[in-house]
Amino acid sequence: MTYKVIYSDDVKRDLAGILKYIGDVLVEPVTAVKQVARIKKAADSLDYMPFRHRVYDIEPWKSQGIRVFPVDKFLIFYKPDELQNTVTIIRILHGSVNIERHLPPDN
Repeated sequence: MTYKVIYSDDVKRDLAGILKYIGDVLVEPVTAVKQVARIKKAADSLDYMPFRHRVYDIEPWKSQGIRVFPVDKFLIFYKPDELQNTVTIIRILHGSVNIERHLPPDN
C-alpha cells in the first residue's frame, strides 16, 4: 500500500531554514541543497511502510502516534494515518535543539 506524504507548513519553513542556514551562514550553498535533498528523499520514502520507525517516547506525542527517525544530524517527526493512507511530516529539527519546545503539542 502506498501512502500520500504531506508536508506541514512548519516543515516547509524548517526546510527553508536549513537551506538558508547552511547556504548563507555556513556559506556552503551546494552542501545546503544536498542536505535538503537527502532530508526530502528520506521523508518521501515514508510513502511505503511508514510504521517502520519508532514512536517518539515522550508524551503527549507518544500517545498521538508521532514517529521519528534521523537523517544525518536532523530528526524527522511524522504521523502516519492508516485510515486516510497519509503520512504527515510534522517537523524536521536539528538534533541539538530542545525537541519538546519545537514540537506542536497537538497533532
